[in-house]
Amino acid sequence: MNAVKDFFKQRKFNIIGSLAAIALMWIVWLIAYYSAGNKQIVPSFSETAVCFWHNLSSAEFWAAVGGSLLRTVAAFLISFAAAVCAAAASLSKTVKAIFKPLMTFVRVLPTLAVSLIILKITSGNRSVSPAAVTVLVLFPAIYAQFIAAAEGIDAGLFEMAKVYNVNKRDKLFKIYLPQILPNALSQTGANLSLGLKVTVSAEVLVNTAKGLGGMMQESSLAAETANLAALTLAAVVVGLLLDAVCSQLKRLTQKWN
Repeated sequence: MNAVKDFFKQRKFNIIGSLAAIALMWIVWLIAYYSAGNKQIVPSFSETAVCFWHNLSSAEFWAAVGGSLLRTVAAFLISFAAAVCAAAASLSKTVKAIFKPLMTFVRVLPTLAVSLIILKITSGNRSVSPAAVTVLVLFPAIYAQFIAAAEGIDAGLFEMAKVYNVNKRDKLFKIYLPQILPNALSQTGANLSLGLKVTVSAEVLVNTAKGLGGMMQESSLAAETANLAALTLAAVVVGLLLDAVCSQLKRLTQKWN
C-alpha cells in the first residue's frame, strides 16, 4: 500500500498533466465533431471507441500491429548499429568532416518520395520500403545524438588520458562509450516512437499489407472514418507504450554516469 502511495506521490504532477492533456484533446475532438457536423469528416468519439475495442479482438489488427512494430524495431536496430559505427569512425576529424554533409543530405531527403523510389527498386515489395525509409530518418538522428554526447564529454578526461598515454582502444571503451551510451540509450523511446510514426506513414503511402498504415489506407478508401480514427488512436497508444517502456532505460544507464 505504501509503495502505491509513494508511486503516485512521486508522479503526481505527471499524472495530473497527462489527465489534463487527455481532457484537452477530448474537448478539441468534441469541438471539431460538432463544428464539422459530418461523421464522414470527423467521427464521433463513441463510434471511434467502438471501432477501437472491436479492433482489439481482431486477429488482422494484431497482425498489423506486429508487422509495423517489427519494421520499426528492425529499422531502429539497423540505424543504431550504423550510427555507432559512424560515430566511432567520426573520432577522426577527417571522417567527421566527410560525414557532416552526407548526414545533412540524408536528413533532408523527402521521405515519402524516397519510399516510392524504394518501392520501385524492390519490385513492389511493400514491406521493405517503410523500413528503409525509417532507417533514413532514424540513422542521421541517432548519429547526431552520439556526436552531441561525444562533444559534451568533459575535456579533462581527455587531458588525463593524454597524460597517462591511454591508447585509442581504451579511450573508446573506457571514456567515449561509458559517457555516450547512457545519453544515447535514454533517447531510445523517443527514437522508436518517431520510427513507428514514419513507418506507419510510409505504410499508408505504399498500402502495406499486415501493417497499421495498410489498414488505415483500406479504411480511408472504404470511407470508414471512425475506424480510420480508431487505427490512428491505436498507433498513438503503441507509440506511447514504446516510449514508456524504453524510458526505464534511463534508470538502468544512470549507473554508468
